[in-house]
Amino acid sequence: VGSNPRKEAPLVNTRIRKAWLHGELEIGVIGAAVDLTYDYDHIGAHASDLEVFLKSNKGFARKLKSAKHPMILIGQGVLNGPKADQILRLCGKIAEKYKMVREDWNGFNVLHTAASRVAGLDMGFLPAQDGLATAGILEGCKSGAIKTVYALGVDEIPASEFGDAFVIYQGSHGDQGAHRADVIFPDAAYTEKDALWVNTEGRVQMGFRAVPPKGEAKDSWAILRALSEHCGRVLPYDSLDALRQKLFSDHPTFAAINHAPGAEGAKAFNPAKLGKAGKVGKTVMATPIDNFYFTNPIARASKVMADCSAIKSPMSEAAE
Repeated sequence: VGSNPRKEAPLVNTRIRKAWLHGELEIGVIGAAVDLTYDYDHIGAHASDLEVFLKSNKGFARKLKSAKHPMILIGQGVLNGPKADQILRLCGKIAEKYKMVREDWNGFNVLHTAASRVAGLDMGFLPAQDGLATAGILEGCKSGAIKTVYALGVDEIPASEFGDAFVIYQGSHGDQGAHRADVIFPDAAYTEKDALWVNTEGRVQMGFRAVPPKGEAKDSWAILRALSEHCGRVLPYDSLDALRQKLFSDHPTFAAINHAPGAEGAKAFNPAKLGKAGKVGKTVMATPIDNFYFTNPIARASKVMADCSAIKSPMSEAAE
């Protein structure tokens, strides 16, 4: 639903293709009709097609009804776009109708497009009560209500969106966020630090430093620990081990290294209650990725990725 996994998650797409090649998988798409490297039933391109599909009992709906392990995969772009709450509710209703969530199986999926966004959700990294999400923060910057912004690895937001706010940037590759910043804290890239990562299936994975940080760059946690001391609000750790012990204590799920949660907790999960009821209209289901080779600051700093992007540009394809 509203996803192009070939661009958003190529490895996930290869798993889908493998199952399809073995004759084990029937696929339906509501979204753009693109080449995913496998055959599928194109159900529609608009959010309103979800409403039609929910009421249907023929075509792909009949195939889904007979599936042993039915699944829905929702693209991140859909959940960040217009009518997101209403689309999420429809997806939840579809999951309920086709018994996609049960004690031994959880087939309700969101395909995330940002590294470790799953980790942020696992630790409840969400706006606090009376807090603001990204859109609200940017609105506050433009109106002058927000005077200072701490941009932690924020490289996807145009500089103009921060208005006249004082911007503190922490990141590794001097991308968009650094160009607008008033203060820059150089951070180690993911290849330059020991860290925990959570992949899109919820599996906690341990990464190790491959090369030392460049120049004056420091580990992410060390920057925040030093800043907390400077501000007189000292954080309760002074080493990576101490930080991890604190993390495991507050959020035990992170201690289960290399464990995929699968259907854990599915029995208590009711997807039909997600989002909000309402009409979705003719909202177009589109992917948030328009340039596969420039999806992150490291790729945008790469000459090889720049060459790949130029080769695959619309102008180049037209010339071919």
